[in-house]
Amino acid sequence: MTLHHLTARLNDILCAANLLIWDSRTQMPPGGAATRGQQIATLKGLARELILSTEMRRACDVAVRAAEDLPDAHPDAVAARAVAAAIAHHDRIPAALLQAQAESATVAQAAWAEARAASDFASFRPHLERTVDLARQQADALGYDAHPYDAMLPTYEPGETAASLAALFDRLRDGLRPIYQAALARPAPRSDFLFRDYPQDVQRAFCAELAPVLGYDLARGRLDAAVHPFEISFTRTDVRITTRFNRAYLPASIFGTAHEVGHALYEQGIDPALTRTAHATDMIGLYAVGGTSFGAHESQSRLLEMHVARAPAFWAQHFDRLARHFPDQLRDVTAEEFAAAVNRVAPGFIRVEADELTYDFHIMLRVRLEMALMDGSLRVADLPEAWNAAIASDLGLTVPDDARGCLQDIHWSTGYVGSFPTYTIGNIMAAQIMDHLRRDQPEVTQAAEAGNLAPLLEALRAGVWRHGRSRSRDDILRGMTGKALDIAPYLGHLHRRFAA
Repeated sequence: MTLHHLTARLNDILCAANLLIWDSRTQMPPGGAATRGQQIATLKGLARELILSTEMRRACDVAVRAAEDLPDAHPDAVAARAVAAAIAHHDRIPAALLQAQAESATVAQAAWAEARAASDFASFRPHLERTVDLARQQADALGYDAHPYDAMLPTYEPGETAASLAALFDRLRDGLRPIYQAALARPAPRSDFLFRDYPQDVQRAFCAELAPVLGYDLARGRLDAAVHPFEISFTRTDVRITTRFNRAYLPASIFGTAHEVGHALYEQGIDPALTRTAHATDMIGLYAVGGTSFGAHESQSRLLEMHVARAPAFWAQHFDRLARHFPDQLRDVTAEEFAAAVNRVAPGFIRVEADELTYDFHIMLRVRLEMALMDGSLRVADLPEAWNAAIASDLGLTVPDDARGCLQDIHWSTGYVGSFPTYTIGNIMAAQIMDHLRRDQPEVTQAAEAGNLAPLLEALRAGVWRHGRSRSRDDILRGMTGKALDIAPYLGHLHRRFAA
């Protein structure tokens, strides 16, 4: 069998695992967690066995030799290198460890959901201790030079290390501080109407209208509710999203939907020729996903949420649509007031509800803590105290309970140790892409501001989505903007929006 046929089989197995994961987060009864974890572990074990099979190794050797006559950037050469890297990675990971991680993740997710609802960190603590222990075992198996976190990052953001992130975050923090202080000094816009009573069924109806306005193809997707919003793909023809509904806070569902639509557009926009190939399969993390890195994926969700859906021009076009769904709640509100309210700077406890300016403080906090958990300088038992102290230092807030503190995110329950930096990398990448389009293709951003998103979505499809995993994050950035990751456009965007 050729490498293409084998990676297609691998993608099928991982898509089946994704379907079980989607169901576990949206519809599975609570009693199914333990068995579901075993089912997902079986599928991921089969995927690993296929990667490490004699047949895959032989097909990879043939493909690597054939790639010697191809340019480095040729899709077949990239695929051969990706499979070879996956084989080397999984050769170092014991099968029992992979099994334990898959089983632990589903059980821990169910425990996390219950603990979060009850704001009870103590009940989740043993599950998180297990997750951290398994992550340390993975880091030891993979090996690292400077910090155990370095072994985890290639799964999510190849090329980054604990040291590179520390340097990036130091520059970001220095750049954010004066913008943050300037924003706080400005009069706060009116926002009382965001906290009125917004029935969930009406929110759902509006979000179902909003998603296709933003480009989401509902013929190849669906919108559901989840405790924590997410997107998941079963190839480009079936890409599903969820959002979170808060009856007392309207923006949660609207911008949760916009964010996940950005992820979905990446998956739906992959070149059909890459379906079921190595370019639509994360063979190291064992997920069916087409984004080249988590940071690249986040760049598309943050771009759509922050640069499109939160822009005043967007609400000048679509506020009347929202007001038709909520005529009583928004009877005394203008489009300008709504846009100002959803862009207000208001330090808060919840990352997914954070304003654009304070969002990265939430990310940097989590990265510091998970680095400390990985190197043992922070015990899981001390996590709530460390979390609360960091929020007080960074945002001047007193965390009232664990649900609004260290229990708010699903990531650690799923074993995603090392994924949090990708959100900030996505913010930087999104601003860099938009800055380039604004300067070099102004007709694209002008059309978007006038209500026509088609040119922008086509530019993203051509520059980012269609490539799947066939190009790296920095190759995509250089292709679109002429530079690798650059923090300056992001700080410029934040200054214009919040301090100018």
